[in-house]
Amino acid sequence: MAVWARLDDVCVRYGPKIVMQNLSLDIVEGAITCIIGLSGAGKSTILRLLNGLKKPDSGRVFVQGRDITTMRERELIELRRSIGFAFQFSALFDSLTIGDNVALPLREHTKLHEDEIGRIVRETLESVGLAHIEERYPSELSGGMVKRAGFARAVVTNPQAVLYDEPTTGLDPIITHVLTETILKLRERLNGTAVVVSHDLESIYQMADYIAMLFEGAIVAYGKVDELRRSPNPIVQQFLQGSEVGPIPI
Repeated sequence: MAVWARLDDVCVRYGPKIVMQNLSLDIVEGAITCIIGLSGAGKSTILRLLNGLKKPDSGRVFVQGRDITTMRERELIELRRSIGFAFQFSALFDSLTIGDNVALPLREHTKLHEDEIGRIVRETLESVGLAHIEERYPSELSGGMVKRAGFARAVVTNPQAVLYDEPTTGLDPIITHVLTETILKLRERLNGTAVVVSHDLESIYQMADYIAMLFEGAIVAYGKVDELRRSPNPIVQQFLQGSEVGPIPI
């Protein structure tokens, strides 16, 4: 079982607040790993650690065997070209068409001709179910369509891994299902790795190969879906059942 990335004994603080303490986690190559936990637990920080946007206060982060905590900014920029990032609120530019939004990484990081960029953008949008919308603007799309356009921008360069930050937050069950299926299809299309931060348990059960639960700065449970659902850990069971009764303070 190959490992795409590894957090090794990582500690992260924001001022006096300890977000992670001696946290270790392996991200399996070619799999979808979902990270769950309470709001504010530091799940999104894990994504920023994996693409070098955040450095740990101590510990190390390895991506494809390379220690990225010692990398210079130039090396980190190169690393990020191989990692797609789908932001929680999509982070599309309102003043640009959907086509231009999706084309941005290609224009920034490649020397492709505009005709070739246009072809890749169209194919990528089609792969997320958004054919023929290149000329429209983000404000003209539904929330679910904006999310999928954000996915398209994250994968347009065929990255080795894609990081999804809360991809289904605030969306209805139908759109949540569409986005979950899209993440599965993109993983298959890219033949790559995905890390998904989410609260949506039904979506996670559908797409996860592995689940890691973050609680009070540490990974308290890790395994396949069935393993986590059968976990004897009362913290895990309280979270999965959404119960008020248990060791997690309400």
